[in-house]
Amino acid sequence: MRANRRTNTKPELALRSALHRQGYRFRKDHRLTLGNGSRVRPDIAFTARRVAVFVDGCFWHACPEHGRKPSVNQWYWSPKLARNVERDRAADAALAAAGWQVVRLWEHVPLADAVAAVVAALGSAPGPGRTRRAGDGFGSRAQPPVADSGR
Repeated sequence: MRANRRTNTKPELALRSALHRQGYRFRKDHRLTLGNGSRVRPDIAFTARRVAVFVDGCFWHACPEHGRKPSVNQWYWSPKLARNVERDRAADAALAAAGWQVVRLWEHVPLADAVAAVVAALGSAPGPGRTRRAGDGFGSRAQPPVADSGR
């Protein structure tokens, strides 16, 4: 199971790329330590707006539409997939209790619909970002004001 990715899956990369193109800035795979001591790692986190986005795989998170029950080693896979779903629900509850809004998307959701769901959760406009003004380069030091001697 080492080949199964925890982060940077194709649907997640596509969503992050589309959101970035629209001007949204976020943290990827950012660990959040919540007030009750629980830790959650959303795929995409908008920390300033407190929105956590998860892109769930149909097999690993038991999608009701596309998820399938394995026919081999059911004694192993059935409890494992059930634990994944329970962990998702616990993470949702912990984030909601901490004041976060949770957006869960299935990997089969079309990209345009996924972007629309995230944008709706964030509001209509991207958050404030760093802007660069002429003569105010990143890393440049501001000159102290010159005192007027009054002469």
